[in-house]
Amino acid sequence: MCGFGGYFGTLHEGERLLRAMTRALRHRGPDEEGVFVAPQAGLAHTRLSIVGLSDGQQPMRDASGDLVIAFNGEIFNYVELREELRGRGRRFRTSSDTEVILHLYDEMGEDCVSRLNGDFAFAIWDARRRRMVLARDRMGVRPLFYTQHGGTFWFASEVKALLQVPGVEAAMDPVALDQIFTLWAPIAPRTPFRNIFELEPASLMVVDANGVATRPYWRLEFPDEGEPSRHRDEAAAAEELRALLTDATRLRMRADVPVGSYLSGGLDSSIVSALAAGMTPQTLRTFSVTFDSAEHDESAFQAEMARALGTRHEAVHCGEGDIAAVFPDVVRFTERPILRTAPAPLFRLSGLVREAGLKVVLTGEGADEVFAGYDIFKEARVRRFCGRQPGSRIRPHLFRKLYPYLPGLQQQSAEYLAAFFGAGNDPLDDPLFSHRPRLRGTAAAKLFFSPDLRAALCGYDAAEEMASLLPEDFRRWHPLHRAQYLESRFLLPGYILSSQGDRMAMAHGIEGRFPFLDHRLVEFAAGLPPEMKLKGLTEKHILREATRDILPPLIGRRPKQPYRAPDSRSFTGAGALDYVAAAMSEERVAANGLFNPKAVAKLAAKCAGGQAAGFRDNAAFVGVLSTQLWVETFTAAGAGVARAA
Repeated sequence: MCGFGGYFGTLHEGERLLRAMTRALRHRGPDEEGVFVAPQAGLAHTRLSIVGLSDGQQPMRDASGDLVIAFNGEIFNYVELREELRGRGRRFRTSSDTEVILHLYDEMGEDCVSRLNGDFAFAIWDARRRRMVLARDRMGVRPLFYTQHGGTFWFASEVKALLQVPGVEAAMDPVALDQIFTLWAPIAPRTPFRNIFELEPASLMVVDANGVATRPYWRLEFPDEGEPSRHRDEAAAAEELRALLTDATRLRMRADVPVGSYLSGGLDSSIVSALAAGMTPQTLRTFSVTFDSAEHDESAFQAEMARALGTRHEAVHCGEGDIAAVFPDVVRFTERPILRTAPAPLFRLSGLVREAGLKVVLTGEGADEVFAGYDIFKEARVRRFCGRQPGSRIRPHLFRKLYPYLPGLQQQSAEYLAAFFGAGNDPLDDPLFSHRPRLRGTAAAKLFFSPDLRAALCGYDAAEEMASLLPEDFRRWHPLHRAQYLESRFLLPGYILSSQGDRMAMAHGIEGRFPFLDHRLVEFAAGLPPEMKLKGLTEKHILREATRDILPPLIGRRPKQPYRAPDSRSFTGAGALDYVAAAMSEERVAANGLFNPKAVAKLAAKCAGGQAAGFRDNAAFVGVLSTQLWVETFTAAGAGVARAA
């Protein structure tokens, strides 16, 4: 894991600018740094040394000197690839996975990505063809951003490195902000920064004298609804799943440094920790977050799992004020406005891992997308069930079963439940049917947009843009698979793996590894019949069957409790810090021009009084606050307003 940047073009001060980029990325790679400069290109690298500790320095050249790579991430199957390449006469000078990419590229060109099992972003300067080749992993674990300025093409692992280039300025893209306030994240390649873009997951980019060309090299696909599945025997499918997951975990245990594991107390991280514990000769170290509030805290389950595995367990506690204290840093590292505070505890958690002396942790992220674990999948199934008999007074009662951790729902009437969840509101053939309630609930926070921002958007609809990007065969898939695609294609890389994943971990130089996102496992799960993933209203059924022998019954049978953190109340009471009042003040809001100052003032007073009305108020408060902090952190105009206040 590392950070890198570079350019394609002719510069007189290339090395100086590359050094500035490495300084901006040092948190990603505190162990070493290096630069490479050629007449038409340059590469910079900051290293977090995990594999090939003594000989994996970057940028790395091949033996001919014609190929140079800067690489962020890990190639987990590098051992097998290296042996295969040696069998074809290839000679290796290092023990690193980086050199494997160079040899593969030398043989296959950009098609080398098809052989890589890993989480990666890389840039290869190909002097023979005078081109720069950029690539990003299939699921979007590792980031890569780019822009063009003054005839030069620039790229980097984080936007803050691009902002070191003279003339590259930060300005808010209003469409991206609308997308965040609808979908939780921008739709790649768009970012919150106007004219700065993100290479999409599973994409290749070639930059040469003819311009910039981008193409996908992989796509998440599902079978047509009704198509016979090869996975008809559930026991056999569970056995195959167990073997794939075990191998995915084994590959992700490869490192020349110790590997730990996050342990939330839920099913997914418990499975990963249980598999990892059986593969390490030392006692596995596990890490978790605990909360004061009972609705968010899972410490009892964490302790149960740690006892069962005999791990050396540590936790970081998030009490009143802890989230508010780190929130400006969270915005600075995630580089985008966010609608939830959930990244903040993970920022503190990666700090705990760093203090413990580790650089690598396994996590359970991805299981909910791959095996239909989120409540949104069950909710969509119940909404479809209700939509087939809109007048039913019995069917809406099923909504209570979805959210046992929300006691307020348990006493509500069928009419209230049907109205609250929008049962019968959306056409069953709507391609966004599964996500419409979430989209409506999130977009309600746009009530706080300023008239000027609304005018700039000219009626733009982020949800409809998302719908326009769906593949041609999307409508032929089973409804569950459509919902899984929406979650995996948009929210997973745009928010989960970014704001809650890479950016929070790498803020402290920690590499997260995700066994459930091994592309072999993802492809296998996509081919499973829907009923093996969501059986009735039991989520991740096949995953539970495949791993029930390695988990305590309390954990194995436990229903999904989504990871959440206190939102607006994190910034009131003991969390009330001066910067919050300043950022949300009418003067500062008016100066930045993105929100309605009077409406925001009423919202802030409402939240300060503990009167936040559910998701809309909480999302709006966190969204406005994070946007204000984003403007004042990254833009010259916003920073000037903050200094003058």
